[in-house]
Amino acid sequence: MIHLTTTCPDLDSARALAEAALAQRLAACANAATEVLSLFHWQGAVEQEPEVQITFKTTADLRPALVQLIEAEHPYDLPVITWEAVETTEDASRWLESETRGS
Repeated sequence: MIHLTTTCPDLDSARALAEAALAQRLAACANAATEVLSLFHWQGAVEQEPEVQITFKTTADLRPALVQLIEAEHPYDLPVITWEAVETTEDASRWLESETRGS
């Protein structure tokens, strides 16, 4: 299982990304965490913004398509997208595979 994460400026944009990914079966689930405070360098200054962090549960083979979708639909000029492989139970792995295959 891959956890792919990005941040959004608000819950509506996070929800829109989640709905698009789920509709295309590029992820089996998306979790949005509100009230994340992000501090970051941007264009020569240190910025501070409240954001919504969204994590998608997907497979390694669907990761490139999910990244492409997020890059195309994200409201930021430069969405930072990260991912990591995570271990899970066999039942959760079967569920993930079933939901992203569209069966």
